[in-house]
Amino acid sequence: MLFHSTFRAELSRYFWATLIVLVSIVMTVLLIRTLGQASRGNIDPREVTLVLGYTMLGNLHTIVTMALYIASVATLSRMYADSEMVIWQSSGESSVGLVKPALVFAAPVLVVVAALALVAWPWTNAQTHEIRDRYEKRGDLERVKPGQFQESASGNRVFFIDKNSPSDLEGTHIFIAAQEKGLQTITSALNGRVEFKADDRYLVLNDGQRIEINPLKNEIKVIEFKEHGAKLGDNALALDEIEAQSTLPWDLLKNPIPVNMGELTWRIGLALGAFNLVLLGIAIPYVNPRTGRTGALVMAMLTFFIYYNLINVSRSAVASGQWGMLSMLLALHLPVLAISLTGLWWRHEQATVGHVLRKLTFLKRGAA
Repeated sequence: MLFHSTFRAELSRYFWATLIVLVSIVMTVLLIRTLGQASRGNIDPREVTLVLGYTMLGNLHTIVTMALYIASVATLSRMYADSEMVIWQSSGESSVGLVKPALVFAAPVLVVVAALALVAWPWTNAQTHEIRDRYEKRGDLERVKPGQFQESASGNRVFFIDKNSPSDLEGTHIFIAAQEKGLQTITSALNGRVEFKADDRYLVLNDGQRIEINPLKNEIKVIEFKEHGAKLGDNALALDEIEAQSTLPWDLLKNPIPVNMGELTWRIGLALGAFNLVLLGIAIPYVNPRTGRTGALVMAMLTFFIYYNLINVSRSAVASGQWGMLSMLLALHLPVLAISLTGLWWRHEQATVGHVLRKLTFLKRGAA
């Protein structure tokens, strides 16, 4: 049918053009953020490209959904602005007739979004966390670049080391500023090394000075030492939320704790939200040819961000135990579906009434 094929062709052009623009913008932002993490010592600078690729793939579900939604709104807005929709309505078509071609075009995209949210998201998170863990589990002396101040993996120390030794476990002219248990400490030493005892690692400093500052008691202690040893902490990431983000959906169901159910609610919500936005993208747009298309696009973007923020809030609500997964999915996505269907029905009724009135006017003129 010409009506359906024309709409799908234009929807495809808008979708791919929007997707390319969004991917370019998001990739630029993620590149800047990843380079910042590398400069702070959170990831290996040699693996910036790999981390960027994983992060981009992990966020692709949102980008694809936004591109599909914008394409639907832009296509309908253009049809209304150019009075093309009025012509279709005069021939008996309406906005409801666009649902079928829109879903035909969107079906493979929705499958991709669901796969990205349910499978690709945890896989990319697992790969990214593995890269970060592998880099952060290195000793602080191994990670610090000579002649540069750098934050430790735990985030509570700042190091300066001048390494002139061929070994990665030794360094000279060491400066460490740290915050530990309410105490501010400043340690300087002529040289230092990392020693291994059983499964623990120790940082051993020689010929140095340690200043301890207690802000609560307003005390300052100065300690000089020939040799000083400190155990290097374990920086493994063991947070439940991080583990849940790296877990496949069927493994989350095997351990239905609130954090896992919140993560699963969020992933399923992304897929349901993409479907609802396809319908909403057809129901919302209406453009007066005299006013332009800006208003419809602004309303579409505002609707998208509000809806997606609510999806993010749903994860926290279920993870905190305030809501169950099923009740949250129904409470959030069912009203949006009802609003979309109501909007489509309203557009259809307007088009039907308008078509009848135009027919009556034509018959009156013919009888006259």
